[in-house]
Amino acid sequence: MKEIIVNSTKEKNTIVFVENGKLLEKYEEYDGLQRLEGNIYLGKITDILPGMQAAFVDIGDTQNAFLHIKDILPKASNKTGNKNEDLNKYDIKDYVKIGMPVIVQVKKDKTGKKGAKVSTNLNISGKFVVIIPNSEFVTISQKIEDNDEILRLTNIVNDCKIENYGVIIRTSAINATKQEIKEDIQKVIQIYQNIKNQSQYIIEENENIPSLLYEKGNIINRLLIDVGNQGLDRIVVNDKDVYENVLELLKKYNLNIDVKLIEQDSILDLYNLERQIEKISNRKVWLDCGGFITIDQTEALTAIDVNSGKFTGKENIEKTVLKVNSEATVEIAKQIRARDIGGIIIVDYIDMDNKEDEEIVQNLLLENLKKDRAKTQVVGFTKLHLLEMTRKHICS
Repeated sequence: MKEIIVNSTKEKNTIVFVENGKLLEKYEEYDGLQRLEGNIYLGKITDILPGMQAAFVDIGDTQNAFLHIKDILPKASNKTGNKNEDLNKYDIKDYVKIGMPVIVQVKKDKTGKKGAKVSTNLNISGKFVVIIPNSEFVTISQKIEDNDEILRLTNIVNDCKIENYGVIIRTSAINATKQEIKEDIQKVIQIYQNIKNQSQYIIEENENIPSLLYEKGNIINRLLIDVGNQGLDRIVVNDKDVYENVLELLKKYNLNIDVKLIEQDSILDLYNLERQIEKISNRKVWLDCGGFITIDQTEALTAIDVNSGKFTGKENIEKTVLKVNSEATVEIAKQIRARDIGGIIIVDYIDMDNKEDEEIVQNLLLENLKKDRAKTQVVGFTKLHLLEMTRKHICS
């Protein structure tokens, strides 16, 4: 049974996605703390940094946003973006001028003293697809593995696709009809047309720049789009205003899901959620075998260290190490999803002497990451025997 639990207080909303009472994902929205990621703005170039191939954009936030040349150029590949492009052959000054209005989308919220990161390459999510204007790519979610379904969905999108719009087929498109997908594509393209028309009007009428053109919505809204038609059974809330908001969203997205209102101070005691939330808040996470992992998040990356702890094993050292590393791998996949850890992730496993054991651990990680809704990429073990991977934030 899949459920969304929304516990509201004066300070924040705690949103928990659970399956059969087990916490899968947890998010927090603080009152007065605005999330910008996914929003689209008509901004203004305030400064250009030729040496960094970058510019600063005023989007109306307290700090100007950062725009790099790689986020201006059209994507060379929908899988790697412009990662493999030789950026030295481009000049940022050929693309932006100071005072120039520019439509940008927030890729990453501001952190500390750094402003948000933005891109001129927009992507707008619908129920079944993501539309990428000024592109021709058609790709499909890595989470869809059935070859017949991949072929069916790709054929549908190619039949419905409009020129100059790329399409990413979402996991939620599984079993969707051609008509449903076609309507979703048209709906999202219309959203983009409205964004263009609104920005053009603002520029022509000398209206206020910067301006917010498109707001991605709160976490509950995003969750319902992502998992609403993937077997979500129930939504439980403790606040009447949230309850009414959820009912409106279900009507908007044509979702038939049971919503229960329990008006009490906290509903996080359901399924012992308080204890599960505490576990994903701790730096140290114990494993059933007696080993443990530690999770340290910095601005640049997240480092996860695997330790044998109290576990000594009854077999040889290689089997003992493999057992701890394997159990840690399953837990790591759970933790990065539950904490919505994004960016570069480095895992320092207990040293494995043979390549075969590293392959076992890497394949186990890949298998467990299939359960994660976020886009992940496992690069593999480095020469220093550290496992490197990346994960894209879902809601933070």
